[in-house]
Amino acid sequence: MTSGTRTRGAAVIAVAALGLACAPPAAGQESYEISGDVVAVYNLAGTAHVVRGSGSAVVVRVRRGGGDAERLRVETGEIRGRQTLRVIYPDDRVVYEEMGRRSRTTLRVRDDGTFGDGRRGGGERVEIRGSGRGLEAWADLEIEVPDGVEFSLYVGRGDLSAEDVSADLRLDVGGGQVQASGIEGRLVVDTGSGSVQVRDVTGDLLIDTGSGSVDVAGVRAGQIDIDTGSGGVEGRDLIGDRLRVDTGSGGVELAAVRAPEVFVDTGSGSVDVELLADVEELVIDTGSGSVTVTVPEDLGAEVEIETGSGGIDLDFPVQVRRASRSHVVGRIGDGEGSIVIDTGSGRVRLIQG
Repeated sequence: MTSGTRTRGAAVIAVAALGLACAPPAAGQESYEISGDVVAVYNLAGTAHVVRGSGSAVVVRVRRGGGDAERLRVETGEIRGRQTLRVIYPDDRVVYEEMGRRSRTTLRVRDDGTFGDGRRGGGERVEIRGSGRGLEAWADLEIEVPDGVEFSLYVGRGDLSAEDVSADLRLDVGGGQVQASGIEGRLVVDTGSGSVQVRDVTGDLLIDTGSGSVDVAGVRAGQIDIDTGSGGVEGRDLIGDRLRVDTGSGGVELAAVRAPEVFVDTGSGSVDVELLADVEELVIDTGSGSVTVTVPEDLGAEVEIETGSGGIDLDFPVQVRRASRSHVVGRIGDGEGSIVIDTGSGRVRLIQG
């Protein structure tokens, strides 16, 4: 069963059947408590800010906006094994002014108000737009997540942020910027369009954006995985077992990296990687763009570098087995690791830090 408690304005409504009560929220807000180890929140339009909670339940404070705000409904309950809160929009056209007049996002929403959670099929087409005809309503959320909860947030359109949370988080938005900092736990960020900024994460980090830049720093993880359809990627102070960056178009800059496995793939764009420790495997592939890799003095690896057009510069001794202007195969140091660099066009530089 779902545990949910709602208060509105300064009044406190006790739900006797559940035996719960919330402290009064700020005027104009509604407050809900959702108890459970796995919790998901769904909202088509509006901002959301996630912080660490001190209680045992997830607390969601809802502030409605827009001329049709009173037509929104908030429902709670268990759906597919998760305790949920869903903001229900009773129209297939939603007007969210913060998007901007010409912006629009389309997605499929099920009758229960869920969407975008990996479950295929079902749901009616809903368009969220910045202006025009439709339900003029949105809901801004403030969410407190207690330690150890597996929490997912799904938003159609709006900016998301999370800070100082000790829980596994999923932040999923159709269109909007995402910022997260001070996260202890697995962090998954998925945005159809919009920039992503992440700081100080201890736990696996997975970022997927259709379009938009990605900026990450201060990550301690087993796995760091960044995928963007278009947009540059910048990373600093990254420590993990495996680092993978894949971008359809956009430059990649990675500094102060400590990971035995590093993979970078970009359709077009320059790549700049600074390694602070030896690697077991480094693979860089770019369709067009220069590649610069800075490595420590004690690097040891079998090396193969190939460029369709552009020279190859090596800043330290290499035991060369085959060499030409555009192709080098050889060994550095003890040769225990593997380095493969391939660019369709662009110069390749391998230099000591």
